[in-house]
Amino acid sequence: MRRLRRYPGGMGVVSDGKKAYRLLQKALASRSAVQRVRRRLAGQGPHPHQHYRIAVYFADGAVNMYQMRQWYRPLAELAKRWPVVVLSRSATGAEKLIEEDGPPVAFVPTVRDLERFIANQDIRIVLYVNQNTRNFQMFRYGRRWHVFINHGESDKMYMTTNQYKAYDYALIAGQAARERLSRTLWDYDLDRRAIEIGRPQADHYSGTLPYTPDERHVVLYAPTWEGDRPSAHYGSIASHGETLVARLLATGRHRVIYRPHPRSGVVDDEYGAAHRRILAAIAEANAADAAAQHVYDDGPELGWQLAAADVAVVDISAMVYDRLAAGKPLLITRPADERASIDTTGYLSACEWLTVDGAADIVAEVERVAADDDAVARLRTWVQHYFGDTTPGAATAKFHGAIEQLMQRWDEWHARDAGGDATDDDDDDDADEDDD
Repeated sequence: MRRLRRYPGGMGVVSDGKKAYRLLQKALASRSAVQRVRRRLAGQGPHPHQHYRIAVYFADGAVNMYQMRQWYRPLAELAKRWPVVVLSRSATGAEKLIEEDGPPVAFVPTVRDLERFIANQDIRIVLYVNQNTRNFQMFRYGRRWHVFINHGESDKMYMTTNQYKAYDYALIAGQAARERLSRTLWDYDLDRRAIEIGRPQADHYSGTLPYTPDERHVVLYAPTWEGDRPSAHYGSIASHGETLVARLLATGRHRVIYRPHPRSGVVDDEYGAAHRRILAAIAEANAADAAAQHVYDDGPELGWQLAAADVAVVDISAMVYDRLAAGKPLLITRPADERASIDTTGYLSACEWLTVDGAADIVAEVERVAADDDAVARLRTWVQHYFGDTTPGAATAKFHGAIEQLMQRWDEWHARDAGGDATDDDDDDDADEDDD
C-alpha cells in the first residue's frame, strides 16, 4: 500500500490560506459597504455648515451597534436643544445608523475625512459610548470637551478602567459609580470630572409589544455572550439557559422573552449551539400553543422588554443595571466558571442569584422574587444607590443639565482662548490612514 507523504507545515499552509480568504472576503464586504454608505449619504445632501454642536464618536461596526442604539432616544431629545451628529468611522456602523434612523451620520473612515468634517462644524462636546482604541485619534482635537458616557452601567472591570482619565469628563449613573471609581482610580478628581445623570435611557423604556398581553407572567431572559477570557465568563446560555427556558415553556403560565447578546457564540461553538437549541424550543412551544406567543427578540430596540417583563433573568452585564433602572424584580445568573470576576462590593453583594442548580427551579424562583417583601425592599434601596431619582423625566433633566453645564464651561474657556490660534495641527502621518 502506498503511503501518503506528510509535509511539515502543510496544515499551516491550509490554515493561512483560509485566513487569507476570510480577510479578502471581509475587505470586499467592507468596500461594498463603503460604497453603499456614500451613495445613501450623497442622496441626503451635505450637512449644514457650522450646524452641529455635539458629536458622538463611534469607531465600531455593526456588531457593536447595541452600544449606540440605547442612546438614540436620549440623543434625539438632546438634539432639540443642541444639534447632534454621529462621527462614524466604520462603514458597517454607519450603514446601520442610517438604516435604523439614528442620529445624523457623518461617515469619516479616514483621519483626513474626520478633519474635513470637523473644520466645517462647531463641535464643542464629543461623546464616547465605548473604549475603542481608535478613540485616541479623536482625542488629538483640543478646544472641545471629550466626554465618556458609556453604553451601560455595571460592576464589571470595564467600569473602572484607567481609561476614564483620558476624557475631560465622564457622565456617570450615580453614587455607586462614584464609589466604584474612587476605589480604583488614583489621583482622579471625581468631584470635578464626574457628573451624575442617572439612567436617561430608562425614560424611554417603551415600544410596541410583539404579543397580546394576557394572564401569563412574562419572564425576560437576557443572557450575555460567553466572554473571551475566564474572568469574563459571565454567559449562561449553555449552563443555565436551556434548562430555565425549557421549564418556563412547559408551564403554560409563562411567556418567555429571549434576548441574547448579539455576539453569543462568536467564541465558543457549543455556546452558539445551545443558543440555537433554545430558539428551536421556543419555536416548538409556539407551534404547539399559538396563544403562548413566546418571543425571540433580536431587534435593535431595547426598552419595552425591560418595562413589560414581570421578572427578568440576566447575566452579569449592563443588562443587570438596565433592568435595575426599571425598578422591577430580577434574578442574576451565578457564573458557572468560578474564575469569572464578580464585584461583590455593589449590588451583586445582595442581589438575587440564580445558580446552575437553581435554574431547574426557575418557576419557584420567579415567583419568590416577585412576591418576597424583603427582596422588593432590597431592590428599591439599590435602585436609589445606582441611579438616584428614577421618577420619569428626572434622569433626562440631569443629562440635559450636565450638557448645559459643559457648554457653559466651553464658553468660559473659549472666551479665555479667544485671542489664540484656533486651528488644530494637521498630522500628516495619520491623515491618510483608512480604518475601513
